[in-house]
Amino acid sequence: MTANTIALVVGATGGIGGEVARVLIARGWQVRGLSRDPARAAAGNAGIGIEWVKGDAMNTADVVAAARGANLVVHGANPPGYQNWASLALPMLESSIAAAKAAGARILFPGTVYNYGPDVRPLVTETSAQNPTTRKGKIRVAMEQRLQRAAAEGTPVIIVRAGDFFGPRVGNSWFSQAIVKAGRPITSIAYPGVPHIGHDWAYLPDLAETMVRVVERADELPAFAGFNFRGHFFERGIEIAEAVRDVVGKADMPIKPFAWWIFYAGAPFVGFFREVLEMRYLWTERLELDNSKLVAFLGEEPHTPLDQALRDTLKALGCLPGERAPALKPAASVL
Repeated sequence: MTANTIALVVGATGGIGGEVARVLIARGWQVRGLSRDPARAAAGNAGIGIEWVKGDAMNTADVVAAARGANLVVHGANPPGYQNWASLALPMLESSIAAAKAAGARILFPGTVYNYGPDVRPLVTETSAQNPTTRKGKIRVAMEQRLQRAAAEGTPVIIVRAGDFFGPRVGNSWFSQAIVKAGRPITSIAYPGVPHIGHDWAYLPDLAETMVRVVERADELPAFAGFNFRGHFFERGIEIAEAVRDVVGKADMPIKPFAWWIFYAGAPFVGFFREVLEMRYLWTERLELDNSKLVAFLGEEPHTPLDQALRDTLKALGCLPGERAPALKPAASVL
């Protein structure tokens, strides 16, 4: 790592952005976080060491000013609650690209599995064709195409792609809102997918560690570089729910199907329900990320043992006896 490294994290109050910020600070980076309410962001993220800067990710001038002198721009911003992707996702990214270009910085971008259609599933590599069949998938492809153009124009980019998230600070997620309920004792567990279909999960601290390790070796990479993070892949997707049951020590705890019928019933009236249903295929079809390129580059993929990762997650979410969950942030990773 070079001296005097400065990173701007756009989306530092969210799951991925916050974890990356923590790892960067632990590595000696100076980290700035962009927030429309810096005082509130600082109060909600006390003790981390982020320098909060007032600004809006939709305002290019704000992001450019916040990135002045930075070596790295982490674009961890996501439209909250699955809403308004078409009008928010690309404009926010344009702000980060403009900021990185002005500062001469590299962009670090968390990729998703939304980009892939049925033509390349079930095993996805970094070179797999991106032919999504959903609206959000097409938006994510457009974002990565824009980043590829930015790299060709002189702003280097790193993309690290992962599946669903869990972790101590994951915020709103499938794990904290469907499999378990944050802030509540675990009396039953739900699983949203087809039990025997494989599913990929990323433990956020491991993902953030991976992303920063790649950044630290960025000089060895081309201007546009992408890696897959495999994380915890379950051949039988329901294994993650069974593992939660093991961690809480209740082998006979029921694992219920997720109540998808509520979403179907409400979809004609609730936009959020329609957005969630568009991505339901990820719970009915196998999609596994091949991380062989990442392992070849780093020598390993950071990997916390599952029982420890789940225990730390459940403890932080307030799902274990004597623990209390923090308030979930709407800006964090969502369903």
